[in-house]
Amino acid sequence: MSAFPETVVLLADDRTPIGTADKFTVHTDHTPLHLAFSCHVRNTDGEVLVTRRALSKKTWPGVWTNTFCGHPGPDESFEDAIARRASRELGIGVRDVELVLPDFRYRAVDASGIVENEVCPVYRAITDDVPAPADDEVAEYAWVSEDALRESVAGAPFAWSPWLGWQLAELASTGLRITA
Repeated sequence: MSAFPETVVLLADDRTPIGTADKFTVHTDHTPLHLAFSCHVRNTDGEVLVTRRALSKKTWPGVWTNTFCGHPGPDESFEDAIARRASRELGIGVRDVELVLPDFRYRAVDASGIVENEVCPVYRAITDDVPAPADDEVAEYAWVSEDALRESVAGAPFAWSPWLGWQLAELASTGLRITA
């Protein structure tokens, strides 16, 4: 668990900041629109790191997803937030952070009724590190080829976070790949 409460940036429909709130009070069945990010990390062999969310997570516990997600603080750059979450969730450093889907936005409701409602730019990055995941964030992880990931998400979408499927579809529609 974090040593301090995380603050998320609340957004109007036009994506302008309208305030802040504690992360743990925001995610409910009426989650307001807020700022987030997703990051897909690959290794130097071109494999993508996927993670299975810890069973203790408030939303989508036990579901496989992209490498990690998070929320930048009110005065925090995306790059700093990505580095913070990579270290916190997976014990890794990242480099060559690149924005690939600047306008990604989604709303999804998990089985418990909790809503994710985010403007969520999508990044990709590279790591040279071996993951050492935090137990309260990640139940397990795997390195997979991007093609195998796409096949798995298409074949068993219920096992994966909805945002991952939507991100992969949007990347494909733009001709982009996670692995560059």
